[in-house]
Amino acid sequence: KGSAGGRPPAFDSGMYLHRNTVERGFNRLKQWRGIATRYDKYALTYLGGVTLAAIVIHHRVRS
Repeated sequence: KGSAGGRPPAFDSGMYLHRNTVERGFNRLKQWRGIATRYDKYALTYLGGVTLAAIVIHHRVRS
């Protein structure tokens, strides 16, 4: 198919590995209900929640 649409002409396993890592990170963030549903009224509060969740997840993964 190529650039006309559909799937890309070649498969890059290195790029797929990075994409998989990013998707797993988003899935971990989505386990936090407040972040997944975006209940916060203000963007700054939401950003604080995302930052806190990322710190906790990073700490759990590294421990």
